Amino acid sequence: MKQLWIEFRMRPLWRKICDILLVLFALAGAAIIGAWGLYQLGVTNNRGAVDKNYRSLMSVSELEDLKHAKLTREQVDELWAMQYARLAALARFYPENARLILSAAQHSDDPVLVDRMVAAAQIYMDENDSVDRLADRLAALLSTVPQQQRGNIIPWMQGAEWSALKEAITRDSALINEAGRLTGVEPRLIVGCLIGEQIRLFNSKREMYKKYLGPVKVLSVQSQFSYGVNGIKDFTAEAVEQHLKDPTSEYYMGKAYEHLLDFATDDHATERYNRLVDYRNHLYSYIYTGCILHQTMLQWRRAGYDISDRPDILFTLFNVGFSQSVPKADPVPGGSHITVGERVYTFGGIGFDFYYSGELAAAFPFHRQRFVSSDRPLSADDIERIQQNMSDCSRPEYGHEYRHDSTDNAALAPTDPPDPYGIDHNTVRPAEHTAQ
Repeated sequence: MKQLWIEFRMRPLWRKICDILLVLFALAGAAIIGAWGLYQLGVTNNRGAVDKNYRSLMSVSELEDLKHAKLTREQVDELWAMQYARLAALARFYPENARLILSAAQHSDDPVLVDRMVAAAQIYMDENDSVDRLADRLAALLSTVPQQQRGNIIPWMQGAEWSALKEAITRDSALINEAGRLTGVEPRLIVGCLIGEQIRLFNSKREMYKKYLGPVKVLSVQSQFSYGVNGIKDFTAEAVEQHLKDPTSEYYMGKAYEHLLDFATDDHATERYNRLVDYRNHLYSYIYTGCILHQTMLQWRRAGYDISDRPDILFTLFNVGFSQSVPKADPVPGGSHITVGERVYTFGGIGFDFYYSGELAAAFPFHRQRFVSSDRPLSADDIERIQQNMSDCSRPEYGHEYRHDSTDNAALAPTDPPDPYGIDHNTVRPAEHTAQ
């Protein structure tokens, strides 16, 4: 070895470098060959390990699967009641996990999913016995009250009209949510206004619903006196546009919204009409609705009364219009009367029922803030994209609703009063139908 070292030192530099590289290549080759040999012998195989909680994992997986079982409605409801009792017990110890499990359960049709998820979480708990005891106590308490089999507690939601209307509204969810974003309004508020108007139409023109709207599940579009799916009057829509442009107005929404409803032509009246009665694309109807809600809320806030957390009042004021929106300390919900079945509701009441019913919450969830003001003005491209939401559908001729000799008007006159909500403002005191 000493002799080799002496010979190595005596060699020229280039020879030393070659010798070092030769040795390195030899070592690398030996390492590769060795690794290949170990792989072929199976020495490197990962044989895995048995999870120390394997018995618990098996017990969770082996919980009775009822997804395909033939259960009665009563049995399913009873199972859900027991599952939520178990979840409530878990929430006393681990609320974060309980929230996650509840969220998952709301999107599931498996009545034992909660039980499985709680059991899976219990693998890591030291309080298993405490959770089980509390769950058993809650379940025992629930079992003392017989399971009731009843329909929707809200009467007007029990008919076929509501089932058809829900489907029609869901089809428009993208447009409604976009209108909410553009106007800074919680989309669920826009839907509340839409439902009040559509329920009124469904029940005032039942034959039309049965023949046309029900089978295909579409929204009814008005073109007489009030326009579109939300029944917005021409002068109300024009007022909305003016409020957007006037910084001195009590309804002014801010600079970011000034060009939200800009027109593409010089014929504003016809273009406004075409926007609202478009039966293929309802985006403009929803934008006008969002603006009315936002502008009314700002009017009251500037007067010292915050109604942003009062959807019943907002729906009522949408119904009665700007002229009857008078800020005050103790507003009362109401609006036009709507008869469904044998019950009489108000516009504000129907909107309120929907808003807090939980219906359509997946498409229109509850927001922490119902109104959010933007500080980013719309660009020219933004305005153009909004204006492109106009279909080429054929519309009734603008202005025909004001021609008393029109055959269309004559046919509709018996069932369509001058006011779209059936209110005779000459004989009815505003206090009976408004939030004032």
